[in-house]
Amino acid sequence: ARASAGWALLFIAILYTTAPAVASFARLNMIQTLHNKSYTDAPSWFKNWEKTGLAAWKDKNGDGMIQYAPGAAFKGKVEFAKDETGKVVIGQYGERVVKTELTPIEKSKNELHIDNDIIVLANPEIAKLPAWVVALVAAGGLAAALSTAAGLLLVISSALSHDLIKNIIAPKITEKGELIWARIAAALAVTVAGYFGIHPPGFVAQVVAFAFGLAASSFFPVIIMGIFWKRTTKEGAILGMLTGIIFTAAYIIYFKFVNPDMNKAQFWLWGISPEGIGSIGMLINFIVMYVVSLMTKEPPKAVQDMVASLRYPREIK
Repeated sequence: ARASAGWALLFIAILYTTAPAVASFARLNMIQTLHNKSYTDAPSWFKNWEKTGLAAWKDKNGDGMIQYAPGAAFKGKVEFAKDETGKVVIGQYGERVVKTELTPIEKSKNELHIDNDIIVLANPEIAKLPAWVVALVAAGGLAAALSTAAGLLLVISSALSHDLIKNIIAPKITEKGELIWARIAAALAVTVAGYFGIHPPGFVAQVVAFAFGLAASSFFPVIIMGIFWKRTTKEGAILGMLTGIIFTAAYIIYFKFVNPDMNKAQFWLWGISPEGIGSIGMLINFIVMYVVSLMTKEPPKAVQDMVASLRYPREIK
């Protein structure tokens, strides 16, 4: 089991360390195929994604060429203009006309909008790989999302119905009642996830960073301390988790929702963005858990023996 876990961690580390390089090459590939090209000569992949609303171009200087430069091409979410019949208006070069206000050319000469979330899916098409490769990438992403979502739904429903309701709030609850609470928890989780899917707080990489930050500031220290320090107490674990996740969530909510205008490096705590603040929340969790555990009564010997058995499993004969 430990060997398999080690191999799993190794492959996960390889995946996450190579992902930035893949993203960089994808962006370079995108720039080379679009920058300083006329719209009429633009590759088919761009026009295909333009139909979805996730790619757009507006000729700022009137030369008919696509220019890509630092900065956002448009102010806010990109929306296409439509006529009285509801059809998208087509411009003089065949492009879809964008009604969203342009960023002044003095601030940015960029004329191109590519949604961050399509880079991975569009990359095989940009590289002119066969259609089956594009389909394979899309299917892989969908399968990963569905499997992760299914696992998380099971965890959420069982945590609420069994761990919270059955073990703490209502120990005498029937199996039918426990099942009802599990379904309620799953329905609430799907509703919340659906809302943030329709109104995401950021693009996919940002949302993943937020999720990892919240997990790191809440669950990770408890798992590590619970296994490798037998002195960890229930009170320490609870207060550590609450402190870490409240700090991290408050930091993210403040800069992303309450005061997004201050979401700049000069206003961040120690220059740490909301996407990376989970590391500080994790350290706070560790410290609070350690201090509170020392101040409270140590766990029973049976619990400590169970923790030791997790660290040093006996061979099954």
